[in-house]
Amino acid sequence: MPRQTVLVYRELPQPQLARIQAEHEVIQADPRREDQREAFFQALGRVQGMIGSSVRLDAAMLDRAPALRVVSSISVGVDAYPLAALRERGIVLCHTPGVLTESVADLLFGMVLATSRRLCDMASLVREGRWVRNVGPEEYGWDVHGKTLGIVGYGRIGQALARRAALGFGMPVVYHARRPVGSGLPPGKARAAGLDELLEAADFVVLVLPLTDSTRGLIGPQAFARMKPGAILINGARGPIVQERALLDALESGRLRAAGLDVFDVEPLPPDSPLRGHPRILALPHIGSATHETRTAMAAMAVDNLLRVLRGEAPAAAYPLG
Repeated sequence: MPRQTVLVYRELPQPQLARIQAEHEVIQADPRREDQREAFFQALGRVQGMIGSSVRLDAAMLDRAPALRVVSSISVGVDAYPLAALRERGIVLCHTPGVLTESVADLLFGMVLATSRRLCDMASLVREGRWVRNVGPEEYGWDVHGKTLGIVGYGRIGQALARRAALGFGMPVVYHARRPVGSGLPPGKARAAGLDELLEAADFVVLVLPLTDSTRGLIGPQAFARMKPGAILINGARGPIVQERALLDALESGRLRAAGLDVFDVEPLPPDSPLRGHPRILALPHIGSATHETRTAMAAMAVDNLLRVLRGEAPAAAYPLG
């Protein structure tokens, strides 16, 4: 196959970058960096392939890349890509499902534990020198075992989370999915439910569904009003699924006990955001897949996808554009 040109718009591990360089010409330019932004746009006119993440592409960018054949995203979610525009131009969009499932599920269940047992608050007592007596009821947390876990979105990650909860902590699981799907657990451990029923039943509501037109703003005032008093919300999906003002209102009113957020409307979280430093919010910097092992595996899969398409082969994971 003739050498083609690939635009790498996010840093890759050196071994993965070398794999691309062995077969194709490579241009490295990250448009989020001011000193590389011009090089990124200049490169678009030359490239047949692109690989990266965390950059929102649009139809205007695609118009500047007439030879583009494939975009390989180092992510599972594809909400940063103009799906209709890619489909119209016949550009293949690849992503990396599967390799991050267990790491994200680990983090989500860690957030369930941390928010309910108030781990960050208690660690701060020690770190800041405020632990001067035995803890009393005002510092107590709440048990996790035996409580009901509600999972909104029941793909790979949702099912991995359900296994941890039901089999490891004896938690009844209620899940909501877009289409009928088995629980993947022994009988009696989990059941499917409508969203309203799930919200009313769950002690913990964990979001692991994709961001689409129908899920944007899904969790707002009406959803919070249906949740059990004292419930905890965990969002490991996408920030815009939750209406942040409504979340703050639910926390301030006491409707929610706490929230764990790994994603936000705007990332990084702005310095003036009221979510920063809120005493009942565990805020993390979008680290669901941020382990050495998982990020390495994601990069390897994204490079596999890219190289296969450029060779004229089917990728391991092409996102269905319709």
